[in-house]
Amino acid sequence: MSAARPLTTLRTIAVVVALPLLLSACGYGSDAADDKRTEVAAGAEKLSADEVKIGYFPNLTHATALVGVQEGLLQKELGGTRIKPSTFNAGPSEIEALNAGSIDIGWIGPSPAINGYTKSDGKNLRIISGSASGGVKLVVNPDRIKSLDDVKGKRIATPQLGNTQDVAFLNWIAEKGWKVDAQSGKGDVSVVRTDNKITPDAYKSGSIDGAWVPEPTASKLVAEGAEPLLDEADLWPGKKFVITNIIVRQEFLKEHPDVVEAVLRGSVRTNEWINANPDEAKASANAALKAEAGKALPAEIIDPAWKSITFLDDPLASTLDSQAEHAVKAGLLEQPDLEGIYDLAPLNKVLEADGKDRVDDAGLGTEQPNS
Repeated sequence: MSAARPLTTLRTIAVVVALPLLLSACGYGSDAADDKRTEVAAGAEKLSADEVKIGYFPNLTHATALVGVQEGLLQKELGGTRIKPSTFNAGPSEIEALNAGSIDIGWIGPSPAINGYTKSDGKNLRIISGSASGGVKLVVNPDRIKSLDDVKGKRIATPQLGNTQDVAFLNWIAEKGWKVDAQSGKGDVSVVRTDNKITPDAYKSGSIDGAWVPEPTASKLVAEGAEPLLDEADLWPGKKFVITNIIVRQEFLKEHPDVVEAVLRGSVRTNEWINANPDEAKASANAALKAEAGKALPAEIIDPAWKSITFLDDPLASTLDSQAEHAVKAGLLEQPDLEGIYDLAPLNKVLEADGKDRVDDAGLGTEQPNS
């Protein structure tokens, strides 16, 4: 995959189909289960906001948020400003919650971030950090598919129309020279949009031959007898591509830059702890999944899934640019103007204070720093 050319035209088509949403009283997201994880220390000094509402998925690719909340690492940096966490099952639902002000900051994939930014003409959201890379595989029924060429003519699941994995699979199909109608999923390969929660059952029933999916769904399928055929990381330079960003409401960033900076500092500290203590971090993420989703992952699923994800602060901006180009090529997105989608000034302030290298916005950053 080559670096994409600059994106210049403004306009997008909404192409995502929301997965089922865990509802709360406000209609967006589900309040995270364990309030003890967000207890404010006695006497802790409050920042410019009483609370910060954050959103993320009960998903291993969102482990920075899972572990940061579970271990109190995010709350520690916020002092007397309390975190109010909510979980989501779909990017479009989280974008809706951000636009409605139901959450302030969210961990989310690149395709929903692009759609959310462009649909508001760049007025509502900013990407302020990276969080994770990798963790996406094409896994297949080894009795039906023995090589990449065998994928032609088969039924392959992706999580939802226009989501990050759907776009990646459509782009891979196009690079193979095969034809698929992006909207219907019909063509040389049948692209079957399937909720990750029911994909393992679809595989067991034989209604799909494989899936291009994130972790831990890929490892769940492997536990059912599927075999990995392709790791998406192998398609990217340096084997890195953004799978999870951190985004913020621009209004919240403007009004509470100290709170945003504290959340980013907590994210950086959490990624440091994850990378220094991978086994403890994996256990912490699994404990958070049990608290928020009601069920922990067995070792045969979480162990391989965890190894395929890299946790990092760099948003890998050039790969987001490329992913937008892939959506344009697939006919799911009209050429957007992504200039200004990033504001990395607060993150770079945190990184420099820690003696770390600054990260780059690939020319897609705002010129109005908010730190």
